[in-house]
Amino acid sequence: MSRIAKLPVPIPQGVEVAVHGEEVAVKGSLGALRLSLHRKVAMTQNGAQLSFAPTEASAEAMALTGTMRQLVNNMVVGVSKGFEKKLNLVGVGYRAQAQGAALNLSVGFSHPVVIQMPEGIKVETPSQTEVIIKGADRQQVGQTAAKVRGVRPPEPYKGKGIRYADERVVIKETKKK
Repeated sequence: MSRIAKLPVPIPQGVEVAVHGEEVAVKGSLGALRLSLHRKVAMTQNGAQLSFAPTEASAEAMALTGTMRQLVNNMVVGVSKGFEKKLNLVGVGYRAQAQGAALNLSVGFSHPVVIQMPEGIKVETPSQTEVIIKGADRQQVGQTAAKVRGVRPPEPYKGKGIRYADERVVIKETKKK
């Protein structure tokens, strides 16, 4: 069994975990999330901890045990603390502005780009060149950040574009005659 799967998932105070058959529901101060457990993985709740075990002795079941454990752990952390991704806009005249559930980007096109945020995702712009995407669902936060970055990914010659705050863009050397 994977080393990740052997670790129990701690349930902090203020978080409720309910199991209905193969459906796991996690509710906390930042929202509620649901996940269907794989049939090859069994979950048990011991007080304020969740344990995972494979239901059969196959390699697939052992791998899925670690995956399901981490997905449930992400749900518990998401509804208690939440997840966030930071993006930076690099380029002359590049701006971002949050307008309710929409993000308005001016990134060098002839028109502004408006991206609607999905349900459960909040967007903030502390400055015109910073975007912070927050939410309880880790996958959805990452996917939304990738969608925003995909509007104008950083180009390799000048480094202009939308990049993650911790992303390092390697600048290429231009052709010489």
